[in-house]
Amino acid sequence: MTAITIDRLAVDETTLECDVRASPELERFFTNEPFRTDYDVSIERVPDGVLAIPVLAQVCPVAWANGADVYVDEVDATFARALEDVQETLCGMYDFLEGGTLYARRTIDPEPPARGDSGLLFTGGVDSTCSYVRHRDESPTLVSIRGWTITPDPSDDEKWRHLTDRVSEFAAERGLETAFVESNMLSFLDHPMLLAHYKRYVDGAWYSSVGHGLGLLGLCAPAAHARGMNNLYVAATHWEGIDLEWGSRPDVDDRVRWAGTRCHHDGYELTRQERLDAIADYVESDAPGLELQTCNARMDGNCGRCEKCYRTAVGLRLSGLEPADHGYPFDDREYDRIREALENGEWVLGQDEKYMWEDIRERAREVEPGSPAERAFFEWLEAADLEELVSESGPPLTHRLLRAGARNAPNSVYNALYPAWTTAKAGLRIARSNR
Repeated sequence: MTAITIDRLAVDETTLECDVRASPELERFFTNEPFRTDYDVSIERVPDGVLAIPVLAQVCPVAWANGADVYVDEVDATFARALEDVQETLCGMYDFLEGGTLYARRTIDPEPPARGDSGLLFTGGVDSTCSYVRHRDESPTLVSIRGWTITPDPSDDEKWRHLTDRVSEFAAERGLETAFVESNMLSFLDHPMLLAHYKRYVDGAWYSSVGHGLGLLGLCAPAAHARGMNNLYVAATHWEGIDLEWGSRPDVDDRVRWAGTRCHHDGYELTRQERLDAIADYVESDAPGLELQTCNARMDGNCGRCEKCYRTAVGLRLSGLEPADHGYPFDDREYDRIREALENGEWVLGQDEKYMWEDIRERAREVEPGSPAERAFFEWLEAADLEELVSESGPPLTHRLLRAGARNAPNSVYNALYPAWTTAKAGLRIARSNR
């Protein structure tokens, strides 16, 4: 029987820890670490059925990819039904997902939190800042998570400090509460092996393409219950008309729920440029000094040189804001640099970036260029074949070969070679980020 079992669930004030046991054919997808999450609020009075949600939200997609069942002692009944709904969405999205069944000794219907508060997953980027602007009358608690783009590894401590400082300052200026969550959700899972097996089926990585909507929201469940959150928002990355296979979509996030708390995929009706418009209106009315943080390379400000920085800076200009006033060093000389990088395939782009540059192109048709350099760039963008630019970018051949080798290795061989695989993968990632 192919199965994943949640063996132990323990709480020590603000820390949740549990063991996960997988049948032999699934062991390669897990490391030897127990699952662990640290909150900044006591979760000792949170029912076990809610405490089980964070780990279930991480392991269930792995089970569904292998037609495996999941066993747990106790689970919140509302979340158990939510898992069925999310499984339906993800299995309909991806042919390689086979599905599975959750078996619980007990299902519970705990008393829901009574405060009626809201929470918002927040990084300070375009999407989450727009969601704050849209829901600022609710004074949402800003929830930031360490464990995905910022790893639990000590080497990322400084990045996490930069993020928490920035979010705390943003919250303090607006009289908001913060909630910081730290988890090893992607190191207790063997993410390189998941990538080796399933990258060929998805446009991005495992977590971005499959797991992060359910995973990040589920991770928040104990803190949301302890803090009395009835609504939890996660900002949309894409928008209506973009039918991409992606782990966070309305038909995933809007279906996630547990006792007293509903999750919401927010801002899906707005394109990224329209979200920048909403931010521009907020800047004009309330926050002239607002700075965004979207950089792919650093967390202590924006590098101004990566694809996401350039894309955001151009979008800010199209919304009537000067990028340099909001965190992006940018002048007209950068337009030639953007064109060169796109034409030479210097950035690894996916279909979502293609849609975002198309969104910029649509807006540029409506706006009078502010300079000859801007006019020349938008004329080039109008004629550019963005589909071709995306298809010519991608991971190097050596990276694809490493994934294929890891995917096909027997467990005993893979376990012996795992350190070399992760070292090589890290080296490729560093080389790519320095391009």
